[in-house]
Amino acid sequence: MSIAVDPRDQPLYAIVSGTAPATIDDVLMKMQQIDELLADGDGLKWFNRLYMMVTKEVDMSPPAGGWKAAEWLLRLDVVFAGFYLRAIAGFLNGAGDTASSWSALMESRYEARIDRILFALAGMNAHINHDLALALLDTDREMNVVPVYGSPQHVDYEAVNGLLDQAMPAALKMLAVGLLGLAAQDTGKIGRVLAFWNICRARDLAWDFADYLRGLNGAALTAALAAQDQMTGVVGRAILQCV
Repeated sequence: MSIAVDPRDQPLYAIVSGTAPATIDDVLMKMQQIDELLADGDGLKWFNRLYMMVTKEVDMSPPAGGWKAAEWLLRLDVVFAGFYLRAIAGFLNGAGDTASSWSALMESRYEARIDRILFALAGMNAHINHDLALALLDTDREMNVVPVYGSPQHVDYEAVNGLLDQAMPAALKMLAVGLLGLAAQDTGKIGRVLAFWNICRARDLAWDFADYLRGLNGAALTAALAAQDQMTGVVGRAILQCV
C-alpha cells in the first residue's frame, strides 16, 4: 500500500523516515538536514533548531568529572530523538497515531501569527511531556537497567537538567531575535513562556511518569498513556495561543 505524503513534504519525509540514527552525530546530521530544508515560515524549523542547539550544548558540555553512566545517557539521547523523527513521519504519512501534542504543532506550522519561540516551546512540550518517559522506558529495557533516584543514570539525567536550564534562555533569545539581524520579536515573551512551561520541571515529571508506567499493563497502561496524550495536547495548544 502506498503512503500518501503531500508532495511539498516529500523531502522532509525522506529525512525523518530514513535510516534511524544510531549515534548523536547521526541525530545532529538529520537535524541539520531538516534545518537546511525548512523555510523560515515553517514553525517546525524553530523547534528543530532549538533541539539541535541544546543537543550540541549538552554533547559538548559534560559535567566536571564526566558522566556517571555515559553509555546509558548517549543511548537515551538517540532513542529520544527517534521519537521526534517518527512523530513527524507519522503525521506526514497520515498514520493516524500521532500524539495530540505533535499534531498541535504540525497542524499550525504555517500560521504566521505564531512566534517562532512558541513553535519551539510547543515542540519541546510534545517531545518532553509526551515522548521522554517512553524513551526512558525503551532505553532502560534495552540496557536492562531500572534506574532509581541517586543512581548514576539519575545523576546524569539531573546534570542534563542543569545544562538545559542554562542553555534554554540564550537559545530562545537567539530564536526570538533572529540569527541574521532580523527584526526582533517580543523578547519579553521568553520569560513569560518559560514561566508557563519549565523544561527541568517537565523532565523531572517525565522521569516520575516513566516509573509510574513501569507498574502498569493492559487497560491501565492504555488509559494512562491516553490521559498523558490528551494533557500534552492541551498544553501544546495553549503554548501556541500565547500570541
